[in-house]
Amino acid sequence: MTLPQDTMALCKSADLVDGGLAVPFDVVYQGQSCWAFAVRFEGAVHAYLNRCAHVAMEMDFQPNRFFDTTGRWLICATHGALYEPATGACMSGPCRRSLVKITTSEYGGLVHWHTEPQLQPIRF
Repeated sequence: MTLPQDTMALCKSADLVDGGLAVPFDVVYQGQSCWAFAVRFEGAVHAYLNRCAHVAMEMDFQPNRFFDTTGRWLICATHGALYEPATGACMSGPCRRSLVKITTSEYGGLVHWHTEPQLQPIRF
């Protein structure tokens, strides 16, 4: 399988454990530099901007920790908003929108994220 040109290698597949620590990465979203993160939930990789949908603040309560104590929900440490890990949908709390999802793929033991016109890698 040949990956599309719009993919960026993120990490080894083994770096993401169900309900475990996230792998952070930098992106340019709509012209602004910001953090993003990838997690594994129920065997699949999911990635989002690290911005609460309520107020654009980083969500992790400790570095790279996004899951609540049950391992079932992504939680915003500031507002307590809960998000569905597989979709980013707001499930409870002050959020009214979903998290900004980043498309990922997993192949050959690696996780990749996909760029889009409004979502690009940081260029040095």
